[in-house]
Amino acid sequence: MNDDTMKLGLLMESVQAQQKLVEENLASLKAHARDLDGIVRDEIRRTLVEELECVTGEGRRAASALQSVGRAASLRTAVWSLALSAFCAAIPGALLWWSLPSEAQMSALRRQRDELTAGIARLQAAGGGVAWRHCGAAQRLCVRVDRTAPAFGDQADFLIVKGY
Repeated sequence: MNDDTMKLGLLMESVQAQQKLVEENLASLKAHARDLDGIVRDEIRRTLVEELECVTGEGRRAASALQSVGRAASLRTAVWSLALSAFCAAIPGALLWWSLPSEAQMSALRRQRDELTAGIARLQAAGGGVAWRHCGAAQRLCVRVDRTAPAFGDQADFLIVKGY
């Protein structure tokens, strides 16, 4: 065998050994890549779960804040409604208080009414129920008289008014 053949054989053997090493390293890299793919997916899942938990917590806090704002708004609306109702009820009450007479004025008006009623009774007893009219073209004052009653006076010129 010749030296060149020997060198070629050794070279081929070296290439095969190198190729085997490269294939082993390539298989190891593929296994690492598969493991790395799983690790990356797990890390992404874990990160996504953590972020979604943060978002969920923020959503719950926002919902809680909105509920408290809603309660405060409802309370404020209720207070305003009550205040407006009280104000609307107070206006007519105040108008009635200012326009209606007081108790002292009412008692004074009752006394005046009683005096006027007594005066009317006295007038009716004294002839206040006489039927008065304006008669004739001159519109002179006249009264209805009782023709069945006798006449009085020196000249019989006084007559009884009808109804007395």
